[in-house]
Amino acid sequence: MKKQARLHRVLGLFETTLSGIGIIFGAGIYVLIGKAAGIAGVNVWLSFLLAAIVAALTGLSYAELSSMYPKASAEYEYSKNAFGKRAGFLVGWLALIAGIVSASTVALGFGGYLSALTGLPMQWLAVGVIIVCSFIVFLGIRQTAWIAVLFTLVESAGLVVIVFIGLPYIGKMDLLDFSSFNFTAVFEAAALIFFAFIGFEEIVRMSEETKNPKKIIPTALIIAIIVSSVVYVLVALSSVAVLGVQKLSESSAPLAEVAFSVFGETAFFTIAVIALFSTFNTVLLILLAASRLVYGIGKDKEFPEIVASIHKKTKTPWVAIIIIMVISSSLALLGDISLVANATDFVLFSVFIAINASVIILRFKEPHCHRAFCVPGSVKGIPILPVAGIFANVVLAIHISLEIIAVMLVMAFLGLLYFEIYKKNSKIRTTG
Repeated sequence: MKKQARLHRVLGLFETTLSGIGIIFGAGIYVLIGKAAGIAGVNVWLSFLLAAIVAALTGLSYAELSSMYPKASAEYEYSKNAFGKRAGFLVGWLALIAGIVSASTVALGFGGYLSALTGLPMQWLAVGVIIVCSFIVFLGIRQTAWIAVLFTLVESAGLVVIVFIGLPYIGKMDLLDFSSFNFTAVFEAAALIFFAFIGFEEIVRMSEETKNPKKIIPTALIIAIIVSSVVYVLVALSSVAVLGVQKLSESSAPLAEVAFSVFGETAFFTIAVIALFSTFNTVLLILLAASRLVYGIGKDKEFPEIVASIHKKTKTPWVAIIIIMVISSSLALLGDISLVANATDFVLFSVFIAINASVIILRFKEPHCHRAFCVPGSVKGIPILPVAGIFANVVLAIHISLEIIAVMLVMAFLGLLYFEIYKKNSKIRTTG
């Protein structure tokens, strides 16, 4: 019997953690902070804190599940073990759609930045960055990880600069403006800001390329969420303190505007270039994670087995990489995918609800399964933090419009339709 090729286990805690931080420190913070400030006002930092808490609750659930099932198929594997194959496939399908759409959306953001500097068409620049990143992902996990580490350090430096710019101003502002405090506005801004935290869940898809995934993946997840949460809250405080709510909310490049207000034109250009590094890095890491999810589901034979093919030399799932590249590039060529992009938030809220629920179900269904990391705190065997995670994601999800929810339901229906047709044809091929 021919031995099946496997992914290459080379990642340690440093590379995995920095890659996770790199995905989180994506384009979201560079754009969404202005829009969020327009909603929540001076209290926008509370919206960041709220979004961070929601991310942390779900991140802990991912940490426990990844220590039980260190598989590239991640969400699919967790939900399958908790609820069965059909539900597992649906959750994996939605996570995959969210990844593809996110890659296309961020690639268009990269194209927009570079188009402003070069005058070249935004869509073709977006396709170009997707192709380049796909090629890097194909070359190998080691090469991808070290490029991600380098770019993460660059984009982190940009955010740290913003924090240091704002430090002298923070002491002069009221951290809480009770005269304009509005719980609904703070929650609405948190639902928007949550997009800036998306990416921590991608870490678990590197499980089959990590040296000791049952310990490293949960640790990397927790560190990445803590670091990004602290930096984001400080960036929010600094930005409001330097620019004020009105100017911040009206700016199309809010963080570059913060730098410009203190250091002038050179700083504006520098932050814009850092945003290019950030968007490139995010596209790179999302494409990496999405290809591993396709590979993992294919290895479990819920996608055609060819997508689980591993290249002999690079030890990467080359067919899955090509599929993700083609679909992401096609979406990017459309240019305006705002409706589908906005639906990714609701899709991920749904996925995160399923992940938190999986932890609860598996505590009773698989009580003896070894957990290298276990979410702390339980009452009568029910883990409290995953319950809080479900509640928090539901609270944020109800702030999404009905139009976007409808798009998500169509995505879910198409996934289930594919599953039923594929399973039926598989049975016919087997019996035939």
